Amino acid sequence: MKIMVETSARHIHVTQADLDTLFGPGYQLTPKKDLSQPGQFACAEKVEVVGPKSSLKMSILGPVRPETQIEVAKTDARALGIDVPLRMSADLEGTPGCKVIGPKGEIELKNGMIVAKRHAHFTPEQAQEYGVSDGEAIGIRLNENGRALVFEDVIARVSKTAGLAVHIDTDEANAAGLNGTVEGEVVKLG
Repeated sequence: MKIMVETSARHIHVTQADLDTLFGPGYQLTPKKDLSQPGQFACAEKVEVVGPKSSLKMSILGPVRPETQIEVAKTDARALGIDVPLRMSADLEGTPGCKVIGPKGEIELKNGMIVAKRHAHFTPEQAQEYGVSDGEAIGIRLNENGRALVFEDVIARVSKTAGLAVHIDTDEANAAGLNGTVEGEVVKLG
Protein backbone atom coordinates (compact mmCIF):
# COMPACT_ATOMS: atom_id res chain seq x y z
CA MET A 1 0.00 0.00 0.00
CA LYS A 2 1.26 3.47 -0.91
CA ILE A 3 2.31 6.15 1.58
CA MET A 4 3.85 9.63 1.32
CA VAL A 5 7.55 9.77 2.30
CA GLU A 6 8.88 13.12 3.50
CA THR A 7 12.42 14.23 4.27
CA SER A 8 12.77 15.89 7.65
CA ALA A 9 15.73 18.29 7.64
CA ARG A 10 17.47 19.38 10.86
CA HIS A 11 15.19 21.42 13.12
CA ILE A 12 14.40 22.34 16.70
CA HIS A 13 11.24 22.19 18.84
CA VAL A 14 11.22 24.60 21.81
CA THR A 15 9.39 25.16 25.06
CA GLN A 16 7.71 28.52 25.64
CA ALA A 17 10.30 29.30 28.35
CA ASP A 18 13.19 28.65 25.95
CA LEU A 19 11.43 30.61 23.21
CA ASP A 20 11.10 33.56 25.61
CA THR A 21 14.84 33.40 26.38
CA LEU A 22 15.83 33.14 22.71
CA PHE A 23 13.40 35.72 21.25
CA GLY A 24 12.13 37.77 24.20
CA PRO A 25 9.37 37.45 26.84
CA GLY A 26 5.95 36.45 25.52
CA TYR A 27 7.26 35.74 22.02
CA GLN A 28 4.90 33.91 19.63
CA LEU A 29 6.12 31.75 16.74
CA THR A 30 5.42 32.91 13.19
CA PRO A 31 3.94 30.06 11.08
CA LYS A 32 5.56 29.91 7.64
CA LYS A 33 4.30 26.58 6.24
CA ASP A 34 1.90 23.90 7.48
CA LEU A 35 3.40 20.42 7.85
CA SER A 36 1.81 17.03 7.12
CA GLN A 37 1.08 16.41 10.80
CA PRO A 38 -2.09 18.36 11.73
CA GLY A 39 -1.41 21.45 13.82
CA GLN A 40 2.35 21.43 13.18
CA PHE A 41 4.12 24.10 11.16
CA ALA A 42 7.54 25.34 10.06
CA CYS A 43 8.31 28.77 11.50
CA ALA A 44 9.97 31.86 10.11
CA GLU A 45 12.24 31.92 13.18
CA LYS A 46 15.71 30.35 13.06
CA VAL A 47 18.33 29.79 15.74
CA GLU A 48 22.01 28.88 15.77
CA VAL A 49 22.87 25.50 17.32
CA VAL A 50 26.48 25.44 18.55
CA GLY A 51 28.67 22.37 18.99
CA PRO A 52 32.38 21.94 19.79
CA LYS A 53 33.39 21.90 16.09
CA SER A 54 30.91 24.23 14.38
CA SER A 55 27.43 25.69 14.43
CA LEU A 56 24.37 25.22 12.23
CA LYS A 57 21.33 27.41 11.56
CA MET A 58 18.09 25.59 12.24
CA SER A 59 14.43 26.34 11.73
CA ILE A 60 12.01 26.09 14.61
CA LEU A 61 8.96 23.86 14.20
CA GLY A 62 5.79 24.80 16.05
CA PRO A 63 3.80 24.80 18.14
CA VAL A 64 5.82 25.01 21.37
CA ARG A 65 6.38 21.71 23.16
CA PRO A 66 6.80 20.49 26.75
CA GLU A 67 10.54 19.84 26.14
CA THR A 68 13.08 21.45 23.81
CA GLN A 69 14.33 18.91 21.28
CA ILE A 70 16.84 19.20 18.43
CA GLU A 71 16.67 16.72 15.54
CA VAL A 72 19.69 16.30 13.26
CA ALA A 73 21.04 13.80 10.75
CA LYS A 74 24.30 11.96 11.57
CA THR A 75 26.09 14.18 9.05
CA ASP A 76 24.90 17.28 10.97
CA ALA A 77 26.00 15.71 14.27
CA ARG A 78 29.50 15.08 12.90
CA ALA A 79 29.72 18.65 11.63
CA LEU A 80 28.75 19.93 15.09
CA GLY A 81 31.21 17.56 16.78
CA ILE A 82 28.55 15.90 18.95
CA ASP A 83 27.92 12.14 19.30
CA VAL A 84 24.13 12.02 18.90
CA PRO A 85 22.09 8.84 19.51
CA LEU A 86 19.32 7.42 17.31
CA ARG A 87 16.05 7.85 19.21
CA MET A 88 12.30 8.22 18.83
CA SER A 89 11.00 11.74 19.33
CA ALA A 90 10.66 12.76 23.00
CA ASP A 91 13.04 9.98 24.20
CA LEU A 92 15.58 12.49 25.46
CA GLU A 93 17.01 10.97 28.65
CA GLY A 94 20.78 10.61 28.40
CA THR A 95 21.04 12.54 25.13
CA PRO A 96 23.62 15.30 24.61
CA GLY A 97 22.87 18.99 24.87
CA CYS A 98 24.41 22.09 23.33
CA LYS A 99 24.19 25.85 23.17
CA VAL A 100 21.34 27.47 21.20
CA ILE A 101 21.57 31.14 20.26
CA GLY A 102 18.63 33.35 19.32
CA PRO A 103 18.39 37.07 18.57
CA LYS A 104 17.62 38.02 22.21
CA GLY A 105 19.48 35.39 24.23
CA GLU A 106 20.91 31.91 24.45
CA ILE A 107 20.21 28.66 26.26
CA GLU A 108 22.51 25.83 27.30
CA LEU A 109 20.65 22.55 26.94
CA LYS A 110 21.70 19.71 29.25
CA ASN A 111 20.11 17.20 26.87
CA GLY A 112 17.69 17.07 23.95
CA MET A 113 19.63 16.35 20.74
CA ILE A 114 18.68 13.23 18.76
CA VAL A 115 18.93 11.63 15.35
CA ALA A 116 15.25 10.85 14.86
CA LYS A 117 14.49 7.20 14.19
CA ARG A 118 12.60 6.84 10.92
CA HIS A 119 8.88 6.44 11.51
CA ALA A 120 5.46 6.36 9.86
CA HIS A 121 2.36 8.16 11.13
CA PHE A 122 -1.08 6.50 10.94
CA THR A 123 -4.52 7.21 12.40
CA PRO A 124 -6.10 4.14 14.08
CA GLU A 125 -8.27 3.65 10.98
CA GLN A 126 -5.29 3.89 8.63
CA ALA A 127 -3.27 1.51 10.82
CA GLN A 128 -6.08 -1.04 10.54
CA GLU A 129 -6.29 -0.52 6.76
CA TYR A 130 -2.50 -0.98 6.38
CA GLY A 131 -2.43 -3.86 8.86
CA VAL A 132 0.06 -2.23 11.26
CA SER A 133 0.04 -1.58 15.00
CA ASP A 134 1.57 1.17 17.14
CA GLY A 135 5.28 0.55 17.73
CA GLU A 136 5.55 -2.12 15.03
CA ALA A 137 8.65 -2.09 12.82
CA ILE A 138 7.66 -2.03 9.15
CA GLY A 139 9.51 -1.55 5.87
CA ILE A 140 9.14 1.21 3.30
CA ARG A 141 10.04 0.37 -0.30
CA LEU A 142 11.27 3.27 -2.46
CA ASN A 143 12.29 3.36 -6.11
CA GLU A 144 13.31 6.89 -7.09
CA ASN A 145 15.94 7.83 -9.65
CA GLY A 146 17.13 4.24 -10.06
CA ARG A 147 18.09 3.85 -6.40
CA ALA A 148 15.57 1.26 -5.24
CA LEU A 149 15.80 0.26 -1.60
CA VAL A 150 13.73 -0.82 1.37
CA PHE A 151 14.11 1.04 4.65
CA GLU A 152 13.58 -1.50 7.41
CA ASP A 153 12.86 -0.76 11.06
CA VAL A 154 10.47 2.12 10.30
CA ILE A 155 8.42 2.48 13.49
CA ALA A 156 4.64 2.79 13.10
CA ARG A 157 3.23 5.59 15.25
CA VAL A 158 -0.53 5.47 15.62
CA SER A 159 -2.52 8.43 16.95
CA LYS A 160 -5.92 10.02 16.36
CA THR A 161 -4.29 13.23 15.10
CA ALA A 162 -1.77 11.66 12.68
CA GLY A 163 -1.30 12.71 9.08
CA LEU A 164 -0.45 9.67 6.93
CA ALA A 165 3.29 10.05 6.21
CA VAL A 166 6.73 8.51 6.65
CA HIS A 167 9.52 10.71 8.03
CA ILE A 168 13.17 10.06 7.18
CA ASP A 169 16.19 12.33 7.65
CA THR A 170 18.36 13.95 4.99
CA ASP A 171 21.05 11.25 5.13
CA GLU A 172 18.43 8.59 4.45
CA ALA A 173 16.84 10.65 1.66
CA ASN A 174 20.24 11.08 0.00
CA ALA A 175 20.91 7.33 0.20
CA ALA A 176 17.62 6.72 -1.64
CA GLY A 177 18.23 9.49 -4.20
CA LEU A 178 15.10 11.35 -3.11
CA ASN A 179 14.33 14.87 -4.14
CA GLY A 180 11.39 16.21 -2.15
CA THR A 181 8.29 14.31 -1.10
CA VAL A 182 7.78 10.97 -2.86
CA GLU A 183 5.51 7.96 -2.70
CA GLY A 184 6.65 4.75 -1.02
CA GLU A 185 5.10 1.39 -0.33
CA VAL A 186 4.51 -0.18 3.09
CA VAL A 187 6.17 -3.59 3.38
CA LYS A 188 5.49 -6.01 6.23
CA LEU A 189 8.70 -7.41 7.72
CA GLY A 190 8.94 -10.83 9.08
